[in-house]
Amino acid sequence: MIFTPAFEQGKLLRRYKRFLADVQLSDGSEITIHCPNTGSMRNCLFPGEPVWFSTSDNPKRKYAHTWEQAASNEGHIIGINTGRANALAAEAIEAGVISELTGYDNLRREVKYGSENSRIDLLLESEDKPACYIEVKSCTLLEQGQGYFPDAVTTRGQKHLRELMEMVKLGHRAVLLFVVQHTGITSVAAARHIDPDYADLLAQAHQAGVEILAYRCELSPSAARLIKSCPVKL
Repeated sequence: MIFTPAFEQGKLLRRYKRFLADVQLSDGSEITIHCPNTGSMRNCLFPGEPVWFSTSDNPKRKYAHTWEQAASNEGHIIGINTGRANALAAEAIEAGVISELTGYDNLRREVKYGSENSRIDLLLESEDKPACYIEVKSCTLLEQGQGYFPDAVTTRGQKHLRELMEMVKLGHRAVLLFVVQHTGITSVAAARHIDPDYADLLAQAHQAGVEILAYRCELSPSAARLIKSCPVKL
């Protein structure tokens, strides 16, 4: 995924009201940018460290700039725009980067499915094999060298796991794909210390036949892409 133009750089001052952040530019001026991450952003907020943002030319937007990436105090790059994860996953599938998800003829996005009124992030289809339902999650929480998901209690994430298990029962293939948007994360584990119900359900989903994958990202202000798989600890 190429970013044209490349993201602009500033220095993080603060994040507040979930959707807003104040950033200082190189000339000392300050701007308010939109934060597209509705989660806790635990261990992703480092005031004084660099951040990168994109700019929209849509005159109807109240805030023209969107926070895209952040630097940790250890120098890692974090992709905080969770909306990028689905596009990164789709691009990687179409390029054959995710070897476990090759061999399908068609890819569709945001398709309604399940008994709990959900939309699957990505749906792979071919005439000669069962459909493959893929739920994509962005992983950015790093604690003591370990990557975790989720970074806050997620009833929505629990619902998605139930929906995936239902697809397996119906004879389809179901995949939970962690897109690791943190260059310091080398493996992913369920954050039992944050959401024990999600951790239990993830283990149950795995036992029920839901495939669980994780792929790391290469991130820069000018491009992002999935590059290789990493272990998932259940």
